[in-house]
Amino acid sequence: MELRLDEIVARLGGEIVGAGDTAISRIAPLDAAGPGDLAFLANPRYRGQLEHTRASAVIMAPPLASALNAAILTPNPYLYFARVAQWLNPPPAPQAGVHSSAVVEGSVAASASIGANVWIGPGVEIGEGVVIEPNCSIGNGTVIGAATRLAANVAVYAGCRIGERCLIHSGAAIGADGFGFARDSDATWVKIPQTGRVLIGDDVEIGAGTTIDRGALGDTVIEDGVKLDNQIQVGHNVRIGAHTAMAGCVGIAGSATIGRRCTVGGGAIILGHLTLADDVNVSAGTLVAKSIAKPGAYSGTVPFLEHGEWLRNFSRLRHLDAMADKIRALEQRLAALEKTK
Repeated sequence: MELRLDEIVARLGGEIVGAGDTAISRIAPLDAAGPGDLAFLANPRYRGQLEHTRASAVIMAPPLASALNAAILTPNPYLYFARVAQWLNPPPAPQAGVHSSAVVEGSVAASASIGANVWIGPGVEIGEGVVIEPNCSIGNGTVIGAATRLAANVAVYAGCRIGERCLIHSGAAIGADGFGFARDSDATWVKIPQTGRVLIGDDVEIGAGTTIDRGALGDTVIEDGVKLDNQIQVGHNVRIGAHTAMAGCVGIAGSATIGRRCTVGGGAIILGHLTLADDVNVSAGTLVAKSIAKPGAYSGTVPFLEHGEWLRNFSRLRHLDAMADKIRALEQRLAALEKTK
């Protein structure tokens, strides 16, 4: 696909500097872009690369770099880049129909695309334009909304609900049993039946290898617009609020409630039965061991703290040895002064 700058601005807004008829065919990073490429500058740290870029145009925030031939000026270059990249890289149009090797026991819309070796159980409802790639398994009574796409080898257990325009990547497991056991007097474990469901809203993306457990009694709920990276564990009866995003390897224990518009950095752990308010930002590797009632950024392990407080404390932690030496010296001086009294 080839686009002109004036076409892009007419659709997405922004201000053109330079020739509006400049043609571009792909997005590229500043340091690797060449003629026909549209680069972007989102981090001021890389502004020095503007002098040497060979891109035909650059998406950037004002002020303009004088060396550029053409640019699109916008307050949020990264968001603008994302929208242009979507335009230039539309997903492949699926071919409607059911592969001859698929086993379909439920209801499939005529416009859906069902790949090889897919199993669709009894009572399943597959909406218009849904794409289910090879080797997926869709358990009994599941409902999948229009225009949702499941990559190869996704397993959706019985009774789950997946909204419209979702994207679920390979190896994800939706609706497996939560980790529920009661300990008997002889130290053996008695399994607690997991009778809830997983309910996923619209416009949700779930990364490869991510697992979302079904509820023990109630449901596990993923609200609209949630974005989950790869290798995330969501325990039973967890609720994740709308438009929250989580990076890879996050672990959420059962019955935790995460607010709306939160972010959780990679490898963070959220213990069970906790509540995070809306607009909470948890840094990578943080252990959240108690509920968070106020919006803000939080970092650390044991204990985690408000981010600014954690930074101040950690900066002192690096000087503990020197501080201990000073304290010992002060104690010795104090002891010597007391002897002279």
